[in-house]
Amino acid sequence: MDREIIINKSRFITWLRPVTHRDEAMAIVEQARTQYPDASHHCYAYLLGNPASAQAAMNDDGEPSGTAGKPIFNVIQHKGLSDVLVVVIRYFGGVKLGAGGLVRAYAAAAEAVLSDVKRVEHVPQFSASLVMAFALEQRLRHWADQHQGQVMDVEYGQQVTLKVSAPLAHFEDLEALCAAEQIAMSTD
Repeated sequence: MDREIIINKSRFITWLRPVTHRDEAMAIVEQARTQYPDASHHCYAYLLGNPASAQAAMNDDGEPSGTAGKPIFNVIQHKGLSDVLVVVIRYFGGVKLGAGGLVRAYAAAAEAVLSDVKRVEHVPQFSASLVMAFALEQRLRHWADQHQGQVMDVEYGQQVTLKVSAPLAHFEDLEALCAAEQIAMSTD
């Protein structure tokens, strides 16, 4: 998703990209530099993983310290997002904005792109292989349906082997069911 705003004759082009690791984020920043080689600045911030214990970085790319990357990062944090990169490409318009003006401009550029983002919530998952008697297959399929789980694969032999995935929050429920029904369970 891209947005563009003009503030005091300076042009701010903002990119929002989903990312899952640092190398991916840096490749996108390099792509911005290649696509806009004559821009004055290519400032960015990213946040990866759980917002409470995430990996993050920001860069002012020649703007005064703390006036570009940090405001972009603050908007990402305020929105409660993660696994995102925001790159703001600035073409200097001839009017100096001052430190406060730069902070407001970069925050506004980030807000312009992040205000329209569609949130996708990532739910931690687990997967397991379950070996059981044929008579228990339907019970396990029902369990998966009731716990936002999914049967990924089924193998029939002397017993049934189901490969299931489900939200990590339901792991202990499945463990208890397997113990009660004497189902062999191994996690992948």
